[in-house]
Amino acid sequence: MRTGLRRAAAAALLVAGAVVAQPAPAQAAPVTITNGTQFRDTAGNVVHAHGGGMLKSGAYHYWFGENRNADNTFRAVSVYRSTDLLNWEFRRDVLTRTSNAELNVANIERPKVIYNSSTGRYVMWMHKENGRDYGEARAAVASSATIDGDYTYHGSFRPLGQHMSRDITLFNDGGTAYMISAADENYDLHIYRLTADYLNVASLVGNFWNDAHREAPAMFKRGSTYFLLTSAATGWNPNQAKYATASSVSGPWSGWTNTGDGTTFGSQPAYVLPVQGTSTTSYLYLGDRWAGAWGGPVNDSQYVWLPITFPSATSMSLSWHPQVTIDAATGTVTGSGSTPSYRITARHSGKVMDLVGASMANNAEVKQYPWNGGGNQRWQFQDAGGGYFRLVNQNSGRCLDVSGGSTADGANVIQYTCGGATNQQWQWAATGSYFQLRARHSGKCLDVTSASTADGADIQQYTCGTGTNQQWTRTQS
Repeated sequence: MRTGLRRAAAAALLVAGAVVAQPAPAQAAPVTITNGTQFRDTAGNVVHAHGGGMLKSGAYHYWFGENRNADNTFRAVSVYRSTDLLNWEFRRDVLTRTSNAELNVANIERPKVIYNSSTGRYVMWMHKENGRDYGEARAAVASSATIDGDYTYHGSFRPLGQHMSRDITLFNDGGTAYMISAADENYDLHIYRLTADYLNVASLVGNFWNDAHREAPAMFKRGSTYFLLTSAATGWNPNQAKYATASSVSGPWSGWTNTGDGTTFGSQPAYVLPVQGTSTTSYLYLGDRWAGAWGGPVNDSQYVWLPITFPSATSMSLSWHPQVTIDAATGTVTGSGSTPSYRITARHSGKVMDLVGASMANNAEVKQYPWNGGGNQRWQFQDAGGGYFRLVNQNSGRCLDVSGGSTADGANVIQYTCGGATNQQWQWAATGSYFQLRARHSGKCLDVTSASTADGADIQQYTCGTGTNQQWTRTQS
């Protein structure tokens, strides 16, 4: 993450009793963001804006999100600002455990903020739980006279006094505001119209997805089409994103359509940001790669941002890019640094190297299975020097690893967080028209146990030989 955001100075500075106007922020230059990483602010600290949303005010984008304790309970809603969407200046914790007694021990998730031009206040909605379990299923509201000032907590409730409310998002449709939330144990998705001051629910617009079992809603509008992007409800583990469309928030809404790969590139939707510039408006997918998927706390989570493309007026598409280049001034957002992904096929069985269950966790098993096109069966070859490569799983961003750095025959092959260790470095060595994958630390070969042709057969390291269960091909996919 680059640092050095120019100090914003659109506000005036009081010096010796005189108001001295500060220069406006310089026009943002194009920047490149690396995906599947933790972002850092201009002071070098990790950005904690998980499950968050953004709001543009003046030259700045303000990013609100979850900042949690080690046990995943609520610490704060933190806010950052940036002119270019790369260099983020931490502003403050706008809502904390001391803001209200109800927040002292709590879970606060997916905070979203919109501006009410009639009242002149910034209004935050969020999902609130008691910090012990998920039985409350309440929405909570706070507001502030300034975008990054202290927010006054107005309390929590179930919408209309009866409906469960978990994952939420907000959408401001030309002054009419809506809250979308997962209801009925996450089986339904409700759209509510808010009151004129945005501080309460006025009515239930509709439950258009009864028994859909969807969460993580993100609504945006492009042209005359409304899009609602969601995930399935699978806990911390990523899954297939789907979207629906309509010509009106009140429907009728279409059925669900898949977008991205089977795990949405190891992420869950948080927000869709329109990047409006002098040349165009692009749409940027903001996703969370939750650390809970590998047993870590929320504050270890990473971010996945991707440009959304539109094959037609009523369809959208997500593709993987290791980096995203953003020109906030012109509004252009493009994927960059594309790294080819390969399926790696065993000669003896015709089956491919597969990360079992599309797991995001360290120590997850690598086995052989038939090719199904999933990101957990796609591997990128990253140059590690000396003729060796790190094999990085597209789905998880983790490396093919010989467990514990063992040099023994039969040592287990797993995935693990990428580093510089030689047990994560492999030589792609020709043997006739096929190839062996030789571990740098041991000199041994990637091997399918007992030359099995069965689904789920284990992949290990073993002394290199002539067996076809140690011979592989790679096909770009």
